[in-house]
Amino acid sequence: MELLRLGPIGHEIPVVRDDGVCFDLRPLITDIDPNFFATGGIARVRAALEADELTELDGAAEMRIGAPLTRPSSIVCVGMNYAAHARETGAEPPEHPVIFFKMPSTISGPNDPIELPPYATKADWEVELGVVIGSRTFRAASAEDGLNHVAGYVLGNDLSERRLQIEESGGQWSKGKNLPGFTPLGPWIRPAAEVDPGNLRLRSWVNGEARQDSLTSDLIFSVGEIIHQLSQAMAFEPGDVILTGTPQGVALSGKYPYLADGDVVELELEGLGRHRQVVTITE
Repeated sequence: MELLRLGPIGHEIPVVRDDGVCFDLRPLITDIDPNFFATGGIARVRAALEADELTELDGAAEMRIGAPLTRPSSIVCVGMNYAAHARETGAEPPEHPVIFFKMPSTISGPNDPIELPPYATKADWEVELGVVIGSRTFRAASAEDGLNHVAGYVLGNDLSERRLQIEESGGQWSKGKNLPGFTPLGPWIRPAAEVDPGNLRLRSWVNGEARQDSLTSDLIFSVGEIIHQLSQAMAFEPGDVILTGTPQGVALSGKYPYLADGDVVELELEGLGRHRQVVTITE
């Protein structure tokens, strides 16, 4: 079962895809938003599917694929969560999760263009496993308990502008993470019960050339441990997104050039689909 939102920006239609068929969720829900997750939306959608209560959405195959959720209260990101990536940045693997924040306004669809202002000269890609929170989470008792609060998983690109992040940061990474469209998500959310987050292959390419290729088994802090540790310091709300970190193979390593006008960025995460984004420099 895959949860998607299809249609023009700002007018996306909530959809569930099952066995390749897209069903219109508008008779059942308003949108795939925090209220959807807070009110057991995934279970309601599954029940409607099983009861054959949903109607196929005409023309779904021709529609733009939007981000599969909207209006989370927060996007919390974990940095340097793959040991090899930490090393390529010149840092030691952290003893505790390193975090930064992205604004919900950075969310875009998986195939929307990456629009960069002309001063974004060090834009970088980061393929990541995203976690969607299903219930309010504060002080999770353990890593195992942390997983009980996950609604589903999604592929994300934690785009970064390294000059703003590092050279002009003022000490906070978030400055280089929050340009509009800097969090492409999608194409779908897959329910947590259908995903093993500890053993997924994730990859990225730029202009068809391989950049990243790793497994989530290499995460320093697992999904459950991230939720357990971070929830001691903050409360997650339904619909919030956690990006769990990126593996080695980014431009920050010095091995590859930063993104330029016309570049094509592609990402893939096992079971969670694929992105394709074209870089455009805007005046």
